[in-house]
Amino acid sequence: MSSARGHVDAHSTRWIAAILGIIIALLVLPPVWYLFQGSLFEITPTGAVGEFTFEHYRRLLEGERLATSAVNSFVFAIGSAVVALLFGGVLAWIVERTNAPFKVLAYLTTIISLGTPYVLYVTAWLFLLGKVGPVNDLYRWLTGANDVLINVHSMTGMVLVEGMLWSPLVFLLLSATLRTSNPEFEEAARMSGASVWDTIRRITIRLALPAVMALVLLVFIRAFEGFEVPALVGLPGRVNVLTTDIFLALKDTVPPDAGRASAFSVVLLCVVAVLLAFYNRISKSAERFHTVTGKGFRARPFDLGAGRWIAGVIIIANFLFVLVLPNLVLLWASVLPFFQAVRWKAVGLFTLENYKAVINSPFYLELVWNTLILAAASATIVMVLTLVVGWLAVRRKPGGWLLDQMATMPLIFPGIVLGTAVMQIYLAVPIPIYGTIWIILIAYVIRYLPYGMRYGYSGMLQIHRELEEAAGMSGAGNLVILRRIVLPLLAPAVASGWLFIFLLASRVLSLPILLAGPDSQTIAVAMYDMWTNGQGTELAAMGLLWTLIMTVIASGFYFLSRRSGAGVYGN
Repeated sequence: MSSARGHVDAHSTRWIAAILGIIIALLVLPPVWYLFQGSLFEITPTGAVGEFTFEHYRRLLEGERLATSAVNSFVFAIGSAVVALLFGGVLAWIVERTNAPFKVLAYLTTIISLGTPYVLYVTAWLFLLGKVGPVNDLYRWLTGANDVLINVHSMTGMVLVEGMLWSPLVFLLLSATLRTSNPEFEEAARMSGASVWDTIRRITIRLALPAVMALVLLVFIRAFEGFEVPALVGLPGRVNVLTTDIFLALKDTVPPDAGRASAFSVVLLCVVAVLLAFYNRISKSAERFHTVTGKGFRARPFDLGAGRWIAGVIIIANFLFVLVLPNLVLLWASVLPFFQAVRWKAVGLFTLENYKAVINSPFYLELVWNTLILAAASATIVMVLTLVVGWLAVRRKPGGWLLDQMATMPLIFPGIVLGTAVMQIYLAVPIPIYGTIWIILIAYVIRYLPYGMRYGYSGMLQIHRELEEAAGMSGAGNLVILRRIVLPLLAPAVASGWLFIFLLASRVLSLPILLAGPDSQTIAVAMYDMWTNGQGTELAAMGLLWTLIMTVIASGFYFLSRRSGAGVYGN
């Protein structure tokens, strides 16, 4: 009886793996094929495939733009990673390793940042650092100069804004590393007479080096494939990177130069794939630096003495610089009919018309529903798929390893590249969903499969197989085991993964900007259009209301993720 039961279970497992394999293959493999096809064949305006050619690559290599954009991309990514590490890394050490006050402000900054759309955050910094913004306005008032302190539409401005955008994530991930690291080595160094700086330099940094290097490379990759800052900050200053070149090839040429965009995309895809290989190699070397063993330990923070108040000032400064000032300038803009310098006389122009326009507009209400439905649906589909794939992979079921690899493959796709590939697919196949909400949903599911795998796989590692074996001995089949045993035990990790993907999908611009139609726009696309159309004050009002909603959701994500111990990959 048990033998027959085992045969039935093995048969059902193969069917589950086969069905999942077909679904994931249909999601993941076509974008790769169509991207390379578009770069190596002539594509007609109707989407039909023409003759084989290297012309797209020849034009790409002969132009000066590729070299300039590639160099700009590397400089932008390196600078952003350094800025993010300086701000987020220092803050993480202060919060996790010292007795500094005001630590709650660091977590508050991170939580609200998780709920702020990238477009809105970039817009806030454009208001803040713009020519008539408060930073340059204060500089002119103090010095009497006529120029600006910071030209935000420059490489320097791009690096600063992108670095600040990623610093909360660096804090979140690095603080988790420092929190679980055994502090006995640091304490031994201090007892031997080492100063705080010597202890940090010779003990803390060296022990955390793999985590720090992996984190720097992660931020570098995300900045390298980033779109929001290059589009909003770089393009007006004519600072092009690879992602904006792809966007311009599709949006600023008639008909869209799909071949050039595909060739650019393949170049970017290959670079990101190499960088991710380095990232995985660095991450795997981290076990050589483990300091937490079977012996218990209790983290004891450094007593900084009077210096704890200096550390507290750094936390407050980060809170003001990363969170308060950007939101204050958005609030200032949202109550004005048009943006202007911070002056007392401008108070007389205060109005709530921008908020009334947003609240009373059916168009904005439709944007909210589109965004929420897309984010919720993509998060649900991803977590359902990756929950089962994670179970198959961890339990080493037939096909589990292959499904794990396919579900993780989309990590190599920058958002703008995946958008290009998905666009080409549904221009070519006879399925009329281009420009609808359905094509965006498909792109979101592909994009966030690896993030769902992070939660599903790591959650499954915590569940011992004996629980499933006991259920199987009692006559339960695979579907019953998944529904009655695995899912309830994985509930915290699944909830954290769902909320994390929901937040990512509600903030992203690079995918929907290429795929959205007139009736399928999202909040991020609408914000981008409003900024480019000069509706900055209305954008500020809509953005603040949206951030309030998303902050509540982000708070739920943060507390659930800390409770379940699940990690994150980033944007």
